[in-house]
Amino acid sequence: MTNNKNQSLLYLAWIVSVIATLGSLYFSEIRGFVPCELCWYQRILMYPLSLILGIATFQNDLAVKKYVLPLASIGWTISLFHYMEQKIPGFAEIKPCANGVPCSAEYINWLGFITIPFLAFTAFSLLISIMLIMKPKKS
Repeated sequence: MTNNKNQSLLYLAWIVSVIATLGSLYFSEIRGFVPCELCWYQRILMYPLSLILGIATFQNDLAVKKYVLPLASIGWTISLFHYMEQKIPGFAEIKPCANGVPCSAEYINWLGFITIPFLAFTAFSLLISIMLIMKPKKS
């Protein structure tokens, strides 16, 4: 029974990473939002997770945790920092990021708190949680 649960959790993690990746591409390629420097770092960490988790899901490879947790944890930290730059007055730097878009800019602000870094933070949080819930195979 644990194997089926782990397989479902792997599949869920893969779906989360794919949705996050496609959402990111939607905002930049369809809506035309130019990513700031911190957004690029989050993308660098999320995009490979879609591929890594996809392969692990179809191989039923629970060892993927050792690859996913470090990437997701770093992404989680960056997205939290990015969200704090947007929402805490005085926390953001005055200078714009390297490509001219300040990291404190809010392209979306749904319900007064949901921004793009918040969405990334949520996706990384879900990935970390799923990886921690997965149980190792019994020998």
